Amino acid sequence: MTPIIELHQIRKSYGEGTPVVTEVLHGIELCIHEGEFAALTGPSGSGKSTLLNLIGLLEKPTSGQLLVAGRDTAGLDDVAITALRGRSIGFIFQFHHLLPGFTALENVMMPSILDLGWPTDPAREKAMQLLDQVGLKDAAHKRPSQLSGGMQQRVAVARALSLSPRLILADEPTGNLDTHSANDIFELLQSVNQTQKSACLIVTHDPALAARCGRQIQIVDGQLLSAAPASAEAAPPGAIPVA
Repeated sequence: MTPIIELHQIRKSYGEGTPVVTEVLHGIELCIHEGEFAALTGPSGSGKSTLLNLIGLLEKPTSGQLLVAGRDTAGLDDVAITALRGRSIGFIFQFHHLLPGFTALENVMMPSILDLGWPTDPAREKAMQLLDQVGLKDAAHKRPSQLSGGMQQRVAVARALSLSPRLILADEPTGNLDTHSANDIFELLQSVNQTQKSACLIVTHDPALAARCGRQIQIVDGQLLSAAPASAEAAPPGAIPVA
């Protein structure tokens, strides 16, 4: 299968140019393939957030090679990085970060508006389809304050899908929800993964949730300890086994 993200000997340090340099990622080797559904786990301070930021092109590695859909990101300027990130990667966070002054529909349209520079009828139509997909078509014109926490997170999922990304990065997407809402969001991500073949990488502290993913990637002290598939029973249909 096609690699969506490739990391080769990735290192990340902070404090470059100062007397105190701290390396937090040490020679990371990782590939995430099309259609994969994976969990990234590890204790606090292990490097999960830093690794996620690098994969999401929010930060640049200190050294090593990072490819997105086969394209080497080294040497790309900020404009090119922003365009590549916007069109290839969708983000879902523990806190939905919806814009309170806009409706659910307008929030879902926002990535398209930022990409094109203005709202379009096709973007509006797609946003409505996505809200329908996440079960919120009737809430399209409500503002975030009028929605429950689980509903707001569903809007965030729809927003992440607005530009049909090849990779969805979800940082503790269920950590702020009750058990029922958390399960709904997880099953929604599984459904998107299976129907649209978008790769999905979920950062989680929840071992039960991680066990339901097709692959578990464990990081400790800035190094990957394992990137093994979960049990065959736990893996969702269409999950890609690790080579």
